[in-house]
Amino acid sequence: MAKDTSSKAASMNTQSDRDIPLSARLDFACSLARQVGREALLYWNEQGVEGLGTEAKGLQDFVTKADKAAERTIRKELKQMFPEDGFIGEETGGSSSTTGTWVVDPIDGTANYMRGLRHWGVSIAYVSDGQTKLGIVHDSPTDRLYHAQAGHGAYCDGQAISVSTTKDPQASMGILGASRRTPLNDYLGRIKSLHNAGIEHRKIGSAAIGIIRVAEGVVDFYHEGHLNSWDALAALLIAEEAGGMVNVPKIDKFVAQGGEVLCATPALSKQLADLLVSKSVVSS
Repeated sequence: MAKDTSSKAASMNTQSDRDIPLSARLDFACSLARQVGREALLYWNEQGVEGLGTEAKGLQDFVTKADKAAERTIRKELKQMFPEDGFIGEETGGSSSTTGTWVVDPIDGTANYMRGLRHWGVSIAYVSDGQTKLGIVHDSPTDRLYHAQAGHGAYCDGQAISVSTTKDPQASMGILGASRRTPLNDYLGRIKSLHNAGIEHRKIGSAAIGIIRVAEGVVDFYHEGHLNSWDALAALLIAEEAGGMVNVPKIDKFVAQGGEVLCATPALSKQLADLLVSKSVVSS
């Protein structure tokens, strides 16, 4: 996998990781995410559900051969290009580094992927100096690549994107994720709060793709009671650079433990925070 990236790695491997500009990191990670996403989709099309080699990691928590292969490829290619960087992946774990750390979900939305539902993608974030500096999400079923560098705006395939301008909550729609790491009654209470406020919602099974939908203005918010960092960091930077308001734990805690996430269009963010967010969540 990721054959196109190997020549780039060879041409840059004499540089110290600290000397490589963020723009070069972004270009490399974008190319890698697109390749891995395309190959995962091709694998599904060739193998179908029966050939995915699905294993259960926990209750309604799955991993496939494609997840494992994708993470191996991403880890290998990033290590070859940026040997001093840390790596934290959903499937293989890892550790942080003082030069910067890649936080990766090779297929966010595995349950959707294995069933053929078209809400899943590749998520790659780069964290340095206590901030997410790069975010890349490949919406693999549509082959759209979303990316952002901190302070430089958000893009889909090179075209600028922005969050919606919705102001009327009763004209809004969002995505509400459900985590088995939080009480069911909390989730049901949020559904009731949205219903009473006249706010519509959906559940799609992929945080990265759900947050991207906020970034491009398709929906007005995304909330989930607990997310792991690899599920959300890349998409959250993209949404923030697209003009969204983001509420998450501080990044060190989020990388280590995960936490509650709200991402919303600015005009609705306060009302949605009052309806949905626990008092323990702090604004970024």
